[in-house]
Amino acid sequence: MRIKNNSTAEPRLPAAPRSIQKGSSLSDLLDREAIECLAHNISLVHADFDVESFQRTAMEGLKPLSILQRGHHLARVLREHLPKRYEDAIDVLIRSLPPPLSRTDEQGLAVFFYLPHVSFVAAYGLDADVNGGRDPFETSMQAQYELTRRFSAEFSMRPFLIRWPERTLARLMEWTRDPDPHVRRLCSEGSRPRLPWAMRIPGFIKDPRPVLPILEALKDDSDLYVRRSVANHVGDIAKDHPELAFEICERWVAGASDERKWLIRHAVRHPAKKGVKAALRLRKLAA
Repeated sequence: MRIKNNSTAEPRLPAAPRSIQKGSSLSDLLDREAIECLAHNISLVHADFDVESFQRTAMEGLKPLSILQRGHHLARVLREHLPKRYEDAIDVLIRSLPPPLSRTDEQGLAVFFYLPHVSFVAAYGLDADVNGGRDPFETSMQAQYELTRRFSAEFSMRPFLIRWPERTLARLMEWTRDPDPHVRRLCSEGSRPRLPWAMRIPGFIKDPRPVLPILEALKDDSDLYVRRSVANHVGDIAKDHPELAFEICERWVAGASDERKWLIRHAVRHPAKKGVKAALRLRKLAA
């Protein structure tokens, strides 16, 4: 693999609105311009990258696909055009990234540009056979660490929690102490049992207790971005194990700060709307 060092050019992101406009859809975020930016960024760091072939193949069959399907499609095309060994391909992708964001909302919907990157990790990051027989876990974890600082690795983390729950949870537990709030949020958001848009985690739907130490570690996080994820995670638990979710909130309400009280109210808002007495009581206690 030939490494290209082009210090005179900069990686690019496609133009994107802060919210979806009338007459457009999320899938428009991964269209021709995004593909051109992706090819440009990779070409800056990988001398053997065939820009024209990548762009041509990436556009084939793209139009009818949804945003998630486009992410998977572009991951497959990347697989065809990047180095065959997974860790070498990941090295190229990570070196092609623009700098991490201090806030994810700075770029609006432009962050969906990284969906093919996380889709690549999810599709190929668990298989030693595509990595020269070497365990790809560390490479995949480092890739998701970098990607979540620019977008979110909540979608790609889930296959690892299903395949390797103990070692993945151990890594996420370490990351609950990371200085970057995007990384800390991933620990809660990526392990939600019923994360919208994403594959469910059957083991955590059946028994969410292995994830509770992560929620405990983050319940008083300094960043609302993280605390909201914890609240939504507890809300997921309440869908399958309401007694456990209410027990968690009951314990957390004792001596709770205003920030934690908000978290509790947010966590039980859906059962409260349905008139569940335990949820209504908790919202009153956390008022």
